[in-house]
Amino acid sequence: MRNHWKNIIINTVLGNSAKSFGSNYIKAKDFRKFKVTIRTWVKDFFLIILGIASAAFGLEAFLIPNKFIDGGVTGISLLISELSGLKLSLLLVLINTPFILLGLKIINRQFALKTAFAIAGLASCTALFHFPEITHDKLLVSLFGGFFLGAGIGLSVRGGAVLDGTEVLAIFISRKLGVTIGDVIIIINALIFGTAAYFLSLETALYAMITYLSASKTLDFVIEGIEEYTGVTVISPRHEEIIHMVAHKMGRGVTVYSGKRGYGKHGHVTNSDIIFIVITRLEISKLNAEIEKIDPNAFVVMSSIKDTKGGMVKKRPLH
Repeated sequence: MRNHWKNIIINTVLGNSAKSFGSNYIKAKDFRKFKVTIRTWVKDFFLIILGIASAAFGLEAFLIPNKFIDGGVTGISLLISELSGLKLSLLLVLINTPFILLGLKIINRQFALKTAFAIAGLASCTALFHFPEITHDKLLVSLFGGFFLGAGIGLSVRGGAVLDGTEVLAIFISRKLGVTIGDVIIIINALIFGTAAYFLSLETALYAMITYLSASKTLDFVIEGIEEYTGVTVISPRHEEIIHMVAHKMGRGVTVYSGKRGYGKHGHVTNSDIIFIVITRLEISKLNAEIEKIDPNAFVVMSSIKDTKGGMVKKRPLH
């Protein structure tokens, strides 16, 4: 019965193309792809909607009532709205539209569609819903306004979209001029804060910097997660003992590469297994101590990891 309904769904969704497949394996494979696609889109749009709600709350409950601004396109929209009296919702759409089109050109259509949905949703929320003002304290407004705005942008990024077109512009300029994306964003925001200092006040510009820093740190936190992972590469002749220690004392998975290590003036080279481990930053001290017990001369290289997927990243229970 289950296979019967599965075939009906495949034929309904995929149309005549499903009839050309010669085996149930191919049909099942396509059905699995379809399920993964639908599940991914549902998850992405759920994250984007949460992001819209969080960013709208940050704007309506903190920044707009206190006439504060932020960096990026949102900051430009807030600044123009404050100086001209135009509606923020209209400015969010107008100013972000060129960047949506740019994203369509330099990234892909899916990203552009999701971003258009996110920005239109944020503009609609600021126009139709009005959250109560939380506080007049300028420091709290800067910190928590940035927090909710950054959380909203981060959730949208995890959903495959952006609520602010600055990143798209930064990618485009970095490709054209050969500079880093971070440098472009810093220059854009410096111009925004300088303009705010000139037209509004220096105090407003300084608080805007606090808002931007709060939003940036929250954005990093939302995207990278609570646990910051570190990739550790270990090269040691006593690799078997280290593998046993990582698996049984630390409860972590281990990846082992077959390689060679060389040292000395004459370039002496020997075969050696290369160990790669992914741990949280809280476990670095323990790992170093355990490696020190086994081989004080082990060569250890550490690097930060933005995100992980699959594998045994989560620590398994030890018995």
